Amino acid sequence: MQTLTLVPRLVPDVRSGVKTSTIRWQEGDVVTGPLKLVNQEDATDTVIVWVTRIETLRLNHIAARLGKEAEWPDAVLLAGMREHYPEISLSSEVQLITHLTPAETQEKLAGR
Repeated sequence: MQTLTLVPRLVPDVRSGVKTSTIRWQEGDVVTGPLKLVNQEDATDTVIVWVTRIETLRLNHIAARLGKEAEWPDAVLLAGMREHYPEISLSSEVQLITHLTPAETQEKLAGR
């Protein structure tokens, strides 16, 4: 199963279904299907989600794509992304990975 790490502060939002996307830069290809998100500080803390869509776009287009322009002005988004990717810029091409909630994923897997 494909895996990605996730910062600990985001794990509860993914687990509760509040967060249904992740932005990645230069981490290799992700495909639709099951994805294990692993807490980068505790490898035993994982969440399984189902990737439904992968889009490649410039970082400065992400907020508009997600309807979060007010929440994520360019400076805020860039600062947040640089926590994980110090060399990233607003013109960097990133992957916007959209996924089902863990509960929806379980239903999907049970119906397979």
